[in-house]
Amino acid sequence: MKLLKSLIHLLWMMFTLIPCALYVLLLRVAGASKARLYRGAVFWLRNCVVSLDRICGVKYALHGMDNLKGLEGVSVIVLVKHQSTYETFLMPVIMPHPVSYVFKKELLRIPFFGWAIGCLDMVHIDRSQRAKAFAKVVEQGRMLLEKGNWVVMFPEGTRIERGQVGAYKLGGTRLAVQTGAHVVPVAVSSAKCWPRKALLKKAGTVDVSVGLPISSVGRTPEELMAQVQDWIESEMRRLDPSAYA
Repeated sequence: MKLLKSLIHLLWMMFTLIPCALYVLLLRVAGASKARLYRGAVFWLRNCVVSLDRICGVKYALHGMDNLKGLEGVSVIVLVKHQSTYETFLMPVIMPHPVSYVFKKELLRIPFFGWAIGCLDMVHIDRSQRAKAFAKVVEQGRMLLEKGNWVVMFPEGTRIERGQVGAYKLGGTRLAVQTGAHVVPVAVSSAKCWPRKALLKKAGTVDVSVGLPISSVGRTPEELMAQVQDWIESEMRRLDPSAYA
């Protein structure tokens, strides 16, 4: 039954992706604002999250959202624990500001999905050219932060198995130090319900915990990332203790 429900959800995402992506592309051709394009894309992401609840029983619980209050007019970089595809869908749905992802340019080649995200305010990089890639992150990240977008990055770089700790890379905190942005760490226990690279989704609750904003002023990228990692990994052990037994 779990496999059947998971397949139904996958088919539903694919079925709804095509018209939503075409809608975003038509808006782009019509010269719609970036804000309207973003709302069109978030509509599909919200549909994916809601349908995952209704079809597979995967819910989410938010903790610490009050920590995001008082950040109006403040540049913010959100650094998120990465265990699953789920948090990539969820962050734009729950965040109080438009968000911009930093992602590998290969995603732009995915039919419909890649075409749609190519219309949005995102930062797509060539990871094989590290120096040029980070220069692009700084240049476009600064521009997006000035527009009021929050930049979302996954410091581990890729999805990590439940109960494991990836190598926390400094890109997010380097960007924060160079732009003077605040950093908000986020812990997500998504692998409990949607494991890394798995088709099968399991009913349950994904806990999403938002930490206090951390100022980057006077900090080095290394010490700032160490603080982010300490908080995220400590919080992961609180949210999902059985995975770290």
